[in-house]
Amino acid sequence: MTQTPQTAPYGTWRSPITTDLITGKRVGVVSPRIDGDDVYWIENRPAEAGRAVVVRRAADGSIADAIPSGYNARTRVHEYGGGAYSVREGVLIFANFADTRLYRVDGDGSQRPITPEGALRYADVIFDPDRARLIAVREDHSGEGEAVNTLVALDPNGDESGGMVLTSGADFYSNPRLSPDGRRLAWLQWNHPNMPWNGSELWVGEIGEDGTLSSTELIAGGSDESIFQPEWGPDGTLFFVSDRTGWWNLYRRRGNSDEAVAPMEAEFGLPQWVFGMATYAFLDPRTILATYTRDGSWHLVTIDTETGRLSPIENPFTEIDEPFAAGGSAVMIAGSPTLATAVVRLDSSHGTFETLKRSLEVEIDPGYLSIPEPIEFPTENGLTAHAFLYLPRNKDFVAPEGELPPLLVESHGGPTGATSTALSLPNQFWTSRGFAILDVNYGGSTGYGRPYRQRL
Repeated sequence: MTQTPQTAPYGTWRSPITTDLITGKRVGVVSPRIDGDDVYWIENRPAEAGRAVVVRRAADGSIADAIPSGYNARTRVHEYGGGAYSVREGVLIFANFADTRLYRVDGDGSQRPITPEGALRYADVIFDPDRARLIAVREDHSGEGEAVNTLVALDPNGDESGGMVLTSGADFYSNPRLSPDGRRLAWLQWNHPNMPWNGSELWVGEIGEDGTLSSTELIAGGSDESIFQPEWGPDGTLFFVSDRTGWWNLYRRRGNSDEAVAPMEAEFGLPQWVFGMATYAFLDPRTILATYTRDGSWHLVTIDTETGRLSPIENPFTEIDEPFAAGGSAVMIAGSPTLATAVVRLDSSHGTFETLKRSLEVEIDPGYLSIPEPIEFPTENGLTAHAFLYLPRNKDFVAPEGELPPLLVESHGGPTGATSTALSLPNQFWTSRGFAILDVNYGGSTGYGRPYRQRL
């Protein structure tokens, strides 16, 4: 039998969303990867002092830690880190936070350090199978003054030299990516005073017989253009995201020119605070799985690389992050106002989703959950700003007629970033008690084009 809601003033409603629930057992989930039949991701565990643990889900559905107890898969390159592990054919390479060394874990569970102790840090490691080596971003803190960033090649069996430098000279590097034939390397670089979302450059170099880089070429970007996530298509075409039109859109390199792929007034890019960020992946040689944001909400689509046709994928999510695809399968991090973020797998042939790991296992009755509404409001100098409005919601209570709720206004950190619409128990704590929340994407936030981002 449906219970009639009680009438009580806003701000006095009783709610099952308690402080114990907010601070209870939950984990952060990031960086999903596929290796054969296995799926990997990182769990950030508050119960273990915030330790970041690479976990592996086997084909039989069993989940186990993939790194030994006491190790913390986190890097401090560029200080914010990210891109802390890579896996190929059962060989796992990860950066350990305490000593900044790279470690190798083999299929039998054995592990050993492969870089020297000292002042070297590594991130964004990729495998170079044709040359039986690794390629990574290295940050050297051994000298005086600012650390020196380079791209280096490493022996995966152990490299006491710390790596052979492939390219240097820029203040920062990220996203080393090998072409399918192993003959070309793409990467991003940028210099002070820019952050990568202000201005960055996409470079490509030929890899010689001796493994060194030659014939390097600037492909796109500059001090007033931000490049994001270069990737090689299965046919060897170079794709990347650029904001040259004022929106982070997808492009591909055709000869000596660039071609827009499904251009639109939406954002296929993100502020690259950390390594490993992604908004697209290749399901097959002709199909890109991509996610983009418009008006603060994320959408999932496929793009036909031959026709440019963009096809929406029906899904329950408003936040979709880090898509990764291999062998026709895809994994990502996804959530919504009623679904805490989770590692989910997409069956692209049927358009169905499987949840592999939730960040929060507690189920909350949706009758206590407020669904945010995107709004616009006027701000200084005749401009418009954006926010999400959460109205009070509690299935057990209503307010007296004509009463207005108290309003809490909050703004995300960053400063360059955006608020999330995935389930937030701190927000729902208040809305389920009769408060309204205005969660502001102030001028300077991402998701609304380059001019909006540059208001800072």
